[in-house]
Amino acid sequence: MSASAAPRFPGLLPATTEGPEATEALGRMLAASLGAADVLALYGDLGAGKTQLVRGLVAALGGDPGAVSSPTFTLVHTYLTAGPPLVHIDAYRLDHPDDFRRIGGDEFLEDDAVITVIEWPERIQPLLSPDTLSLTLTHAGGDRRHIQEGVPEHQASSSQATG
Repeated sequence: MSASAAPRFPGLLPATTEGPEATEALGRMLAASLGAADVLALYGDLGAGKTQLVRGLVAALGGDPGAVSSPTFTLVHTYLTAGPPLVHIDAYRLDHPDDFRRIGGDEFLEDDAVITVIEWPERIQPLLSPDTLSLTLTHAGGDRRHIQEGVPEHQASSSQATG
């Protein structure tokens, strides 16, 4: 993982979860550290638990976790919560950051009234602010997932080369 500013989730991360319910529970705990204007980038392969983590965030923020699904085909889902809405973006199907701009996605990155969570942020990496919070989720065998703060090292080095 690349080095970043002081940890935003001290005492919670790094963590290894033992299944989908535990990944969701971790999301519930992480939500207490998020607020309006935060942008959270979730790095991880297919099935790494990104949407499960978002389900926990939404639940802890007072939204309906049952409404959470991967926005792979719709690109953006907005979940109402007891506080700021959570905007859930999946950039997997975007070929270029300009595609994100065309759908108005860059507005979510600058909206100080919502919490924005992005799956597959590497697709829009040049658009992300240095203040973006980043988590990396990796498979740890079976249903286990390892979650830690930071951008995957290979992504950090490629974004430094392009940015």
